[in-house]
Amino acid sequence: MPYFDAASSAPLHPVARQALLAALDEGWADPARLYREGRRARLLLDAAREAAAEAVGCRPDELTFTSSGTRAVHSAISGALAGRRRVGRHLVVSAVEHSSVLHAAATHEAQGGTFAEVPVDRAGAVSAAAYGEALREDTALACLQSANHEVGTEQPVAEVAEYCRASGVPLLVDAAQSLGWGPVPAGWSLLAASAHKWGGPSGVGLLAVRKGVRFAPQGPSDERESGRAAGFENIPAVVAAAASLRAVRAEAAAESVRLRALVDLIRARVPELVPDVEVVGDPVRRLPHLVTFSCLYVDGETLLHELDRAEFSVSSGSSCTSSTLTPSHVLRAMGVLSEGNVRVSLPAGTTAEDVDRFLRVLPGAVSEVRERLGAPVSVAPSPAATSLVVDSLGKRCPIPVIELAKVIGEVPVGGTVTVLSDDEAARLDIPAWCVMREQEYVGEEPADRGSAYVVRRLS
Repeated sequence: MPYFDAASSAPLHPVARQALLAALDEGWADPARLYREGRRARLLLDAAREAAAEAVGCRPDELTFTSSGTRAVHSAISGALAGRRRVGRHLVVSAVEHSSVLHAAATHEAQGGTFAEVPVDRAGAVSAAAYGEALREDTALACLQSANHEVGTEQPVAEVAEYCRASGVPLLVDAAQSLGWGPVPAGWSLLAASAHKWGGPSGVGLLAVRKGVRFAPQGPSDERESGRAAGFENIPAVVAAAASLRAVRAEAAAESVRLRALVDLIRARVPELVPDVEVVGDPVRRLPHLVTFSCLYVDGETLLHELDRAEFSVSSGSSCTSSTLTPSHVLRAMGVLSEGNVRVSLPAGTTAEDVDRFLRVLPGAVSEVRERLGAPVSVAPSPAATSLVVDSLGKRCPIPVIELAKVIGEVPVGGTVTVLSDDEAARLDIPAWCVMREQEYVGEEPADRGSAYVVRRLS
């Protein structure tokens, strides 16, 4: 069964498995002890730190192992903000950061701080100049991912780092998705990453803090990991994480070329094979193994189930597949279609045959879901009224858009359709539908329940 969700968690690399098993026998003792077993464990821990630091591009004494990538992010943000509290309590993030960053920003705000979100373009990238404008005299920390988790767009880290350096603001880079593919551009002050993203074991995160960065660890601490990660180190997992990072880096140059070609094939063929599809994310400045596309008139959860039945494991940022029933904050910030969203992220070793079969299976899966939902086949040809109102209250993705598409042909060119909806996804998906179908999105108006979204027919 092809596994196409490496961006969530990559399969355990063979080197990680070998290192983990070996370290279970050699690295079980307390590395803080001076007897033989403790010294042996310390040697393993130190060697892992040196290997990981080399891959990150920092000194070994600047790198801390944490219990997860999320813990690394939270520790980095809280520690940097506390260390620079005399400067101010302002935090800058991009609108498409990982939820761990946004959750930390919300907590900071609840505790009396402030934060600003820098918007992104339709490809999901920030403007370095706009990011620079968001920096203030009281900005204590800036956060920017190296590449987006959902759409793969790479961010202009080096350019943003220059603005941060000029303003004297430390830059935290979330490198979870990109670190296995290569080092992060220079200029960062703090860096966070997660081993299970590159094929290491889960439960290991990396936190790097450059010398000279003011940093005050928050919460109870002990003598371990420079006081930045309390508790007994999981030495076998740490050893496996470092070993696998070195291994995937050695393979990255060749594998990235191979996987990029397969992703290019998916990007080109999906719109040809499936009508009404939008491929999102930057087509050039992106991770080599990841592609995301959204299908009109499709329930994302149902589509994922159909692909699972066909033995393909993929993920989605669609609101229909989330516990919050709201669209992905990344897709919302980009202003692209969220319904029927599919993220394909290929692990190392993915074959061309698997991708070819995925492209054969996908059109039928989308067609099956659309047929079940009663999606329109073509636009109705006979205009009857200059304006129509569609009541989609109580219905959620993608029904409001399907009902809009069914009736848009019933008004003449220049006429309007007003869609009543109380679904949060409609605020994103109706404007996105207008862009895809070359109709005019007039705007949103308040309604007794939910909102009224007005669309003008242009063709």
